[in-house]
Amino acid sequence: MKIKLGVIFGGMSTENEVSVMSANSIFQNLDKEKYQIFPIYISKEGKWYQYNETKQIKVDKNPSNIEEINNIVEYLQKLDVIFPVLHGLYGEDGTVQGVFELLKKPYVGCGVLASSIGMDKAYAKMIFERAQICQAPYIYLKKTKDTYVYVDKALNEETISLQKAVEIVEETIGFPVFVKPANSGSSVGIHKSKNKEELQEHIQYATQFDKKILIEKGIEGKEIECAVLGNDEVIASCVGEIKPADEFYSYDAKYQNEESKTMIPADLDEKISEEIRNLAIKAFKAIDGKGLSRVDFFVEEKTNQIYINEINTLPGFTKISMYPKLFEAVGIQYDELLNKLIELAQEQQWHD
Repeated sequence: MKIKLGVIFGGMSTENEVSVMSANSIFQNLDKEKYQIFPIYISKEGKWYQYNETKQIKVDKNPSNIEEINNIVEYLQKLDVIFPVLHGLYGEDGTVQGVFELLKKPYVGCGVLASSIGMDKAYAKMIFERAQICQAPYIYLKKTKDTYVYVDKALNEETISLQKAVEIVEETIGFPVFVKPANSGSSVGIHKSKNKEELQEHIQYATQFDKKILIEKGIEGKEIECAVLGNDEVIASCVGEIKPADEFYSYDAKYQNEESKTMIPADLDEKISEEIRNLAIKAFKAIDGKGLSRVDFFVEEKTNQIYINEINTLPGFTKISMYPKLFEAVGIQYDELLNKLIELAQEQQWHD
């Protein structure tokens, strides 16, 4: 009997289109003899649809081959396993995972806690600090109605002006810095600031995407990624390097600029690569990860110091995405990887 597999994609986040690209690749590579596939599309407005085409998914403003799901709970109840291919808010942040938990449905990927921590870069940093994994110096700000709140390392809060925030960054970190919304993926809302004027502008821009903002010291060096796979027993892939066409791996550099390149394996000393692989597993376990994640690092050019950047609990899954490519480089093919992730989901137990 075939496994009834629900694949959920789209979503309300800024990464809706990326999710659809990932879902396209997954549908083309799932074993149709092993799985009875139930495609589920979530629109940007949050409506759930059953999708009637499983070979090639094309979503536009007026899709003709979907129909709205009236009773979402009833629809999900008939599935054996759920594969959420949702990136960003409302899909990678623990919210939809909570729905699956309530329904006691096995699902691919991290649980509620790990998903929410991985999505929120500010809180992920706190966990990594506790795990003593080296990070770039950073400042954590929160935006209120018309002012900013500076949150120090002891989580004390101080209401400050935007100008004061810029002064704190200049005095404690220096330029250049990266300004990031705490809850955003695919580099949406991120800018590199080289001076006070740019920093002020970029902080204001980032608040369009989240009220919590991170300002991190720029690290001159290599952008490195490592994929991890497993529940209790976790393995790491080889290490890959990103060579962005832009100054950093922005949204455009990832998805729209063909000049961006990846190097697998990365051109690193074997000892450094092994340390990164171990740190990736440590970071994954530190947030209580399950199933899969991609962990991103910097390796400083002059010192070879390794800095963790962030962890992605539902990384991109197109055929050219780093997560599947990193495992392909160590002998786990795309279709085999999908099977393994679904098996890991089925291993998870719920309390009656």
